[in-house]
Amino acid sequence: MSRAIEIPAADGTIDAYIVTPGNAEGPLPAVVLFTDIGGLRPCYHEKAQRIADNGYAVLMPNVYYRDASGHIVPEGKSFRDPDVRPTLLEYAGHLTPEAQSRDFVALLACIDAQAEFAGGKLGVVGYCMTGAFALRMAAEHPERVAAAAGFHSARLAEADDPHSPTHLVGTIEGRVYFGHADKDELLPPEQIARMDEALAAAGVHFTTELYKGAAHGFTAKDAPSFDAAANDLHHKRLAMLLEETLKA
Repeated sequence: MSRAIEIPAADGTIDAYIVTPGNAEGPLPAVVLFTDIGGLRPCYHEKAQRIADNGYAVLMPNVYYRDASGHIVPEGKSFRDPDVRPTLLEYAGHLTPEAQSRDFVALLACIDAQAEFAGGKLGVVGYCMTGAFALRMAAEHPERVAAAAGFHSARLAEADDPHSPTHLVGTIEGRVYFGHADKDELLPPEQIARMDEALAAAGVHFTTELYKGAAHGFTAKDAPSFDAAANDLHHKRLAMLLEETLKA
């Protein structure tokens, strides 16, 4: 069950979807789902529905609304195609920390205004580049975010990166979970260790788990790196995190 919605934001209008269980009797705890670099597409609608079916109202925005609406990648194409990749990288380049921050405010205002969402704490989950978005949202809105999760996150803790979310984690009050691929060229072991060290030093309640044998993009059904077992584990871990933080 989903419906399209347009969300006023500082930089334009965010096209998004609100996804709820088929037998929903709202309002339900809110979960913000940020897609990977490929943007909105069928496998993410399926992912949002699977999360919602556990008893949540999921808000899934088009992170690229500044440049285009709806599904960005043509059917049958992917991020790996040479005629698609440059466009996605260009759009992703516009998602600066400042732009993300403005979008977080708009998304929270939407949650507060729409009937599907219960008030109070919420969860946020990101994939690939948006694993960092989830962490940043938790850091910037600690009074709202009870749980933040990232899966096959990319470039979370590059050395000497002034925009790394490692610099923000001291304000996080909610729980954090990271599910990393152990064959991820976009998040090598030294970055995982650097992020873990920052979270531990800040006293954040966090869990880091390495998905053995999984490659970057293991939750994306339209990617050659999709791993059904790792994807099921990610849903299990996310469901547990949300259950313990939003329904306890």
